[in-house]
Amino acid sequence: MKKELNLPKFKNSKEELEFWSKIDLADYLEINDLQEAVIPDLKTKTKPVSFRLPINVLNRIKAMAQQRDVPYQSLMKDYIFRGVVGAN
Repeated sequence: MKKELNLPKFKNSKEELEFWSKIDLADYLEINDLQEAVIPDLKTKTKPVSFRLPINVLNRIKAMAQQRDVPYQSLMKDYIFRGVVGAN
């Protein structure tokens, strides 16, 4: 390492972008400082499921989804997720 890089506390992403756009990392790092990055698989794994709903419930969900302009399956996933994980 050539010299220490002291990172400030950023108030927002604009401030951080300005900081990184003004520095040259070559002033701080040498080739030996670099390490191979391991990037995790960020794609959420899903599995299709099948369950039965009363027709009137399904029709209500479809109507609600249409009002929100979202696919009804996505709305159902959102409701299930909130019920399991919490509304936060």
